[in-house]
Amino acid sequence: MKLYRVTQRLTARPISDVRAAVRSALDGLPCPVPQADVAITAGSRGIDNIAAITQAAGEWLREHGARPFLVPAMGSHNGATAEGQRRMVESLGMTEEAMGMPIRSSMDVVKVGSVSTGDVFMDRFCHESAGVLVLNRVKLHTCFSGPVQSGLTKMMVVGMGKIKSAETFHSTPTAKMKDMLLEMGQFLLDSGKIWAGLALLEDGYDQTAEIHALPPQTILKREPELLQKHQTYFPRLPIDDLNTLVVGTIGKTYSGTGMDTNVIGHRGVKGYEDLDRPRIRTIAALRLAEASQGNAIGVGLADFITRQLRDAIDEHKTFINVYTTGDMDRAKIPATLPDDETVIGKIRDRYGDQRWMFIPNTLHLESLYVSEDLRDEIAAHPLCQVDSQPIALTFRDGTLQLTFGR
Repeated sequence: MKLYRVTQRLTARPISDVRAAVRSALDGLPCPVPQADVAITAGSRGIDNIAAITQAAGEWLREHGARPFLVPAMGSHNGATAEGQRRMVESLGMTEEAMGMPIRSSMDVVKVGSVSTGDVFMDRFCHESAGVLVLNRVKLHTCFSGPVQSGLTKMMVVGMGKIKSAETFHSTPTAKMKDMLLEMGQFLLDSGKIWAGLALLEDGYDQTAEIHALPPQTILKREPELLQKHQTYFPRLPIDDLNTLVVGTIGKTYSGTGMDTNVIGHRGVKGYEDLDRPRIRTIAALRLAEASQGNAIGVGLADFITRQLRDAIDEHKTFINVYTTGDMDRAKIPATLPDDETVIGKIRDRYGDQRWMFIPNTLHLESLYVSEDLRDEIAAHPLCQVDSQPIALTFRDGTLQLTFGR
């Protein structure tokens, strides 16, 4: 098989000095800074510059009289244990030494109250603080659509509520999740426990593009606007109809479901409307990101995987995360073959060489490869540049030899 390398010209808006941008954003807040403990939330995603942004926020708070500390706010992630979530935070570069503030990790929660969609919980340390700076990236969710998806509100409702809130959220019919976020989010904002929000947007190259500090009373108004802006940055596959998509690496560092469902066009949620594009017949996944620490949620969205990926799965961590969501198809183990060469060979034997695409993961889509038959189609795409000469599909000791540029 011959492949053409494709470069997508995505939207690039990198902030040159993220620390200065954090300070500038926080300087614009009208909220008085508590002269006491302030919690800063820390999620488990591969957010660009997350350590620098979090450290700058902590320094700013400390300079203004607060005593900041970091709280892992990950719902059911990393085994749903305090130590596991602390290790995840530290693996992202956010150690106590690097941040200059303590990490307070616990799965204990306080019931703040109840609304029509269920009980509302908050991490004990967040609840005991004088206020919470909710820090998160705003982006599309992989399960549902709505005015707020993955961002500040979900961090408040699910991340800060630990596994108790994650179970409540994911026990809700998918079509109602957006309503729950809005209702519970408003309840938490009305509780007075949220000091402010720090919303991050990333450009098409996964670089920090915008940093917005929001007073609590504006979070639910501004977040839908920021989600709309995010969609102007969001990278997608340049072709909607594929026979085979080969994903080099999956994992939570790239998406909450290992592979971003908005990229592959399939949510894997039974009984709920699915995405209508792209339309991909077969998906192969080759590796699990080391940063995911064994959590292979979303592996079931693939049709074929390698033995290397299979052996990297921590079944307990994956089970806890998937079981909490309730979408068990995402934990199913696909057909497992010895190596990349065998996976790709078996798919070629069964489905042929037409309409193939190779990507490194579902977050970094600036560089990809397509089969020869797609060259003219993709060359006509306004955002794509195709190399003039094809390369051969090659393997070394069974491992695919492609260079994606990251």
